[in-house]
Amino acid sequence: MSVPMPLRAVHAIGLLSLCALAQAGQIRVQLPADATAGASGRLLLYAEPAATAEARARDGKVPAVEASLFAGTHATVAGMDIARIAPGQALPVDTETLAWPAPFPQLADGTYYVQAVLDTQRDNNYAGRGHDDLLSAPTRVVLGKGAPAVTLLLDQREAAAGDPWELSGRLPEAVRQAAPAARAATREIDFTSPALSAFWGRPIHMRGWVVLPPGYDAAAQARYPAVYYTHGFTGNQRKLVGTAASVYQAMLAGELPPMILVLLDQSSATGTHEFADSVNNGPWGQALTGELIPQLERDYRMDGNASGRFLNGHSSGGWAALWLQVRYPALFGGAWATAPDSSDFHDFSGIDLYAAGANVYRRADGQPWPLVRNQGKVVASFQQFAQLEEVTGPVGGQLASFEWVFSPRGADGRPMPMFDRGTGRVDPQVVAYWHEHYDIAARIRRDWPRLEADLDGKLHVYVGTADNFYLDGAARRLKAALDGVGARADFRFVPDRTHFDLYADGDDRQALLKDIAWQMYALARPGAKRPTAPTPSPAGAGAGTAVTP
Repeated sequence: MSVPMPLRAVHAIGLLSLCALAQAGQIRVQLPADATAGASGRLLLYAEPAATAEARARDGKVPAVEASLFAGTHATVAGMDIARIAPGQALPVDTETLAWPAPFPQLADGTYYVQAVLDTQRDNNYAGRGHDDLLSAPTRVVLGKGAPAVTLLLDQREAAAGDPWELSGRLPEAVRQAAPAARAATREIDFTSPALSAFWGRPIHMRGWVVLPPGYDAAAQARYPAVYYTHGFTGNQRKLVGTAASVYQAMLAGELPPMILVLLDQSSATGTHEFADSVNNGPWGQALTGELIPQLERDYRMDGNASGRFLNGHSSGGWAALWLQVRYPALFGGAWATAPDSSDFHDFSGIDLYAAGANVYRRADGQPWPLVRNQGKVVASFQQFAQLEEVTGPVGGQLASFEWVFSPRGADGRPMPMFDRGTGRVDPQVVAYWHEHYDIAARIRRDWPRLEADLDGKLHVYVGTADNFYLDGAARRLKAALDGVGARADFRFVPDRTHFDLYADGDDRQALLKDIAWQMYALARPGAKRPTAPTPSPAGAGAGTAVTP
């Protein structure tokens, strides 16, 4: 695999130099002459062999050319920054300096489909293609020695997103029927944080939704437990609408207890901020616990005490739930984290970041470290994932997101990289900072005498033994840390379940959520009885039954 030039080197290359680096003018992009304004952003050029692209065609038309390690679309992609392209202007594309998995000149001569995307918001790594991006149509071309020059016209846009409450057909019919009532019971969060605004020097909004239970009356005396939920990587406020509708429908049906659900959007320009105070992202934990939660408890009839204030999240949201519970142990009555990101950096998706000479690309024997698996097969290595992310853009990707949360700030004002994108070598200075500030297991071992009174018995972790990102390993280490200090905690390692089917039981895709909610309600309302038979935990684990490794 060709190692792409680090992005800082690319940023130092002027536009004229970039033109010289292009393939003798083989591929250019052009903004339409009648465009109303110029544009800038991250230009991405994709190329896929025509035979494989046409095998995916719909009604004889190739819909898009993309590179995704998850979807199995392994197109070649080149990336470069465009400071500005004017209406009618054509620019040559640098297909050599920064490309994955190899520079375009190394492609076999032949026929390809190519497509250009100008990512004007520089958020492709997180949100994918959006209506603000400028695209060319997928175009069938010949690449290679002696091939004619190609000009791709950036004259396409994705359709703008519609009403988020027009729910996907993938949701159950009962949920879609309940959508109007759910919408009426849901309030938007748009809170300007003083702490975050002071950090960034401009207004910073905290967003999300508050889902009120059926029968909620602002003038009544009744109060409700509150659950603070946050999503995983690629989630956002808009995508939380389906969760809002599903939860409200389940409360209507009596499958969930009457609670106030606060759906928190933790997306940002740098990825997910995890609700952790960070020298790079700002004081998100302080803003949530000291500003937003007090405001919500003034606005809505919440219990307003730890015994009725709970945390839940999946994946990156699972890490956030654990972090908030450990960081603010007296504020919350319990955290239920499902498939959380690594809580012990001795096992960062399988890699010991603290090992001498640690390298996230290669094991000591030279074999590649896997990062993504599916049905027992490796889908992507850490190196493939990291270097594709670097081509797509230096900000907003999953790995860069971790650095924006966990890393110290470098001399250039950006987070210090945890590892070298070219070699995979881990920077022990950066990892030492990660350990001191954000390793949850290390915090448990170091601070348990101080934490015990407010934290004991409050941590609940669920993870599948076939987790797609190898996150079960770190969960086992966190359990060992808690066992080592004599803490009470609930860990469930669900056999053969993955990152994406952990919540399901038979046809019920939200069975685990319902089980968790009733556990919370029993703590907030001692003696309350679940009105229906308990829903079994996934794979028949049984509510309250830990599945041992």
